[in-house]
Amino acid sequence: MPRILVVEDEPPIASGLEDDLKLEGYEVEVVSDGETASRRAREQSFDLIILDVMLPHKDGFEVCRELRRAGLRTPIILLTAKTQESDKVLGLELGADDYVTKPFSPRELRARVKAALRRAAGEIPEIYRFGEVEVDFSRCELRRAGEAVEMTPIEFRLLTTFIRHRHHTLSRDRLLEEVWGHETFVTDRVVDTHITNLRKKIEPKPSEPQLLISVRGMGYRFDG
Repeated sequence: MPRILVVEDEPPIASGLEDDLKLEGYEVEVVSDGETASRRAREQSFDLIILDVMLPHKDGFEVCRELRRAGLRTPIILLTAKTQESDKVLGLELGADDYVTKPFSPRELRARVKAALRRAAGEIPEIYRFGEVEVDFSRCELRRAGEAVEMTPIEFRLLTTFIRHRHHTLSRDRLLEEVWGHETFVTDRVVDTHITNLRKKIEPKPSEPQLLISVRGMGYRFDG
């Protein structure tokens, strides 16, 4: 279930976006000002950000600039009432992936959301390399220094999830949802055990992880 952060300070629009996106099957969080948006986008892992330009405390352009400077690659769709070409160009130059001009149709926005998520999902190459490790998604295979490394299906799904959300901190609940699924009862300890096993297969020194990092009180982050 993709997670979307909606940043909109007009309650009727925010509520409409939330309801419409939830009906499409997305998990939605809504915030109403730029400062909160910038903080939440860095604290949590989202698959897409819908960002209004005119916001209290900090406008959408500044939020977009901050997130990109922080290295966040989450797709951003700007919502703007401004129709001047220079404003649209500025948003794209700051790192936004797309923009929708108000008033917009829900159908158009849904199409833009789906397209942005498809593009983001397609960013992972067929073979993903980091250090001496390469992950071959077509063969569902992990190789280290050219040698195949045995992995369980859960370990491979776990690594795939981390690669798709690289540089984002993922909570244990998020990992449980994406790797094991809603209907499977698994404890946090099981997640930690699989993380330990995965580190043994990808880390140069598993006891001092540099790729799969523990973020205290929040979860794990993959920096490969």
